[in-house]
Amino acid sequence: IMATWPVRASQKWRMTSMGTNALASYIVLACRPRPADAPQTDRKSYVAELKRELPAALRRLQQGNVAPVDFAQAAIGPGMAIYSKYSRILEASGKAMTVRTALALINQTLTEVLSEQEDEFDNDTRWAIAWYEQHGFEEGAFGDAELLSKAKVTTVAGLVEAGIVHSGGGEVRLLRPEELAKDWDPKTDRRLPVWEMTHQLLRVYYYEKAGDEAAAALLRKLGAQGELARDLAYRLFDLSERKNRSQEAQAYNALVLGWPEIARLARAKSPEQLGLREETR
Repeated sequence: IMATWPVRASQKWRMTSMGTNALASYIVLACRPRPADAPQTDRKSYVAELKRELPAALRRLQQGNVAPVDFAQAAIGPGMAIYSKYSRILEASGKAMTVRTALALINQTLTEVLSEQEDEFDNDTRWAIAWYEQHGFEEGAFGDAELLSKAKVTTVAGLVEAGIVHSGGGEVRLLRPEELAKDWDPKTDRRLPVWEMTHQLLRVYYYEKAGDEAAAALLRKLGAQGELARDLAYRLFDLSERKNRSQEAQAYNALVLGWPEIARLARAKSPEQLGLREETR
């Protein structure tokens, strides 16, 4: 495998997708015969190479807007590109590594890479990710929330102030996207976690179905930070899938799929900006 790249599949109304689990995107593999004198390596070196090479490859896949629902499959391409360049990879027992084992190691590395991306997020968001993984949008004990907040260098009071958490009666829970403030303006919000940005976009785009223009208007206000919202959607889709929260997974997947058009509209001049330009001429 010499190269891999993502390609958007046909539109959702194509005949093969109606009532079936059709892919939203797929990966093209460019292959050629492996040289007869290809080297061999061992498991430890293969894992080290995966951890060294896969993060950049996965970032390119995200930038290519591969649907989260297909992301684990898409990650196989870069991982198998490393695997396939060796004549064989030796296990500690001396036996050749199987494709099945290689795929398991690729998936393990994928999970690690997505977890490491959390370092890009603010403390409030990292708390919310950890809480969501354990509780989803359900209630949990205040003591547990407080303990986690110390580990993530934030406070429950601060999370309430940020507008992403409800606390009362000894219980704490994340606010669902539908519960977030509809008059929210990121330009006046003094505490702006990526979690809030992502779920406000989700509220407008998926739950209220306000359309691409409305989501783009909100993304435009977020500026450069908006890309982090997409990164978080990938991470939360992965968590939702592993926790069997299918409805929430669908929402995160939809936001990423809609992102190219939302981002394109956000980069364009808003109607207000165009009107102002006309008035100044």
